[in-house]
Parts: sequence; C-alpha cells; structure tokens
Amino acid sequence: MAVEVLTTADGREKTALSRRHAAAWFAAREAGHDIPVGTATPPLRPARPERPELLDPRDVPRRRPGSPQGRLAILHAVAHIELNAVDLHWDIIARFGHVPMPIGFHDDWVKSADEESKHFNLICDCLEANGSHYGALPAHAGMWRAAEDTAEDLMGRLAVVPMVLEARGLDVTPGMIGIFDKAGDTRAVEAMQVIYAEEVHHVAYGSKWFHFLCGRHDLDPKEVFHDLVRRYFHGPLKPPFNEEKRAEAGLPPDFYWPLADQTPAKS
Repeated sequence: MAVEVLTTADGREKTALSRRHAAAWFAAREAGHDIPVGTATPPLRPARPERPELLDPRDVPRRRPGSPQGRLAILHAVAHIELNAVDLHWDIIARFGHVPMPIGFHDDWVKSADEESKHFNLICDCLEANGSHYGALPAHAGMWRAAEDTAEDLMGRLAVVPMVLEARGLDVTPGMIGIFDKAGDTRAVEAMQVIYAEEVHHVAYGSKWFHFLCGRHDLDPKEVFHDLVRRYFHGPLKPPFNEEKRAEAGLPPDFYWPLADQTPAKS
C-alpha cells in the first residue's frame, strides 16, 4: 500500500490513493482484522509529476509575501511541502518495515499520511480558487534530501523529519496565517489553521517514537537527537521557535536551542 502511493506521480491521484489506503487500514484495525505490515522495497525517490520544475533552493524566485503573486508562491510552496510529507510518512512505513515496532507506530504514520493528503488537497483548492494550480511555479528540489540521507537510519529519520522539518512548520505557519488573514483570503486562512493544528500531532508522533527507540536502546534522547541532527541536517536550526507548540508536541527547548544559529535575544 505504501509503495503504491510512493510510485504514483500525480498529486491528486497520489493523495486519493493515500486516503483510501488509510481508510482501509483503520477499518481493518477497528474490525480486529489487522492488515499485516510486512516488508517492501520502496523507491529511493517517490514518483513526481512533470510539473513543478524542481530547482536548487537558491534558484527558486523570491516574491514579496504581501503581494498576490507572493501569496500564490506561499500556497504553492506549502502544497509542495505537503505532497512531500505524504510520501515521507508512507516511506517510513515501507522503508523500516523490518524494524520491530508496536502497531501504534504504523497507526500514527498512516494517520499522518492521511492528514497530509487532506492538507495537500486543501491548498490545491486554494490555488485553483485563485486561478493557479500545483505545478504552475517552480519548487524546492531539496525536499527529499532528508529522506535519502536517513534511508537506513530510523532514529535519524524521526529526528530530522518530524522533529526538525515539521517542527519548523509550527514556527512559520502563524506568520503565513497572518498574511492571508490580512489579505482577506478566508479559504487559505482556514486551510492553514487545519494544517497548523494537525502538524502538532505529527511532531509529537516523531518525538514519541524517537524516545521509544532511545529507551529500547538505553540511550539519552537529548544527546542522540543532537548527534543525529548534526549528522543529517545541513546547517543550524533557525529561530524564532514556537516554544509553546513545540512543547505541546514533546520538544523541550534544550533539544533545539543548542542547535540554533544564535542564542535567545536578551530583553
């Protein structure tokens, strides 16, 4: 099921398939007939549509966020992030099926994949309501790098994807909501608010299973987190941090501040 999602290129088709598989998984769980997890050989990179054109982050055009073009660029970037997140959550299931984990691990990532699929479609609807579509603008080519770097390290994957990249979403989403609120784009505001609320759970799942694995191997979670992020994440973490939402997701400040590119500003 996971590999089928990963090898489907079109975004709308990929997310529809993702949601069907998630519904089948949870229907089976509720009926007491669990779908066996098994093992698989996922592609190193997921299938992608011909558009958007993928560029080096330095080459992606920058637009003023307050302008209509800038707001479209934000929506397009968010759609791209959400589509990658769908694949990341199915990939963790397919790639690490050989690691013995409780069934709740799979519950959490199937649920996350389902929610990311919903998020992608919400943002695509916003783009289309504004006369655009996913693929109309170039996008960031580096989004899958973290998955490739951690393809053989489950703890590294948990540290970098939910606990760094998705946690970054908690930091920046309130500002994006403000931009669309100021512009009177109610549809985009509502979509972003759904994403903001649900991303907290995805970061929390990462923290939960990272701590679980540290406990299994009798390791200090904070030390291991710092080591793995320095190994796999390219560059320092960027404040300001949304400390309230990060704490809600199980990320205390002493996990991320030591990895930041500056100390907190003094009042």
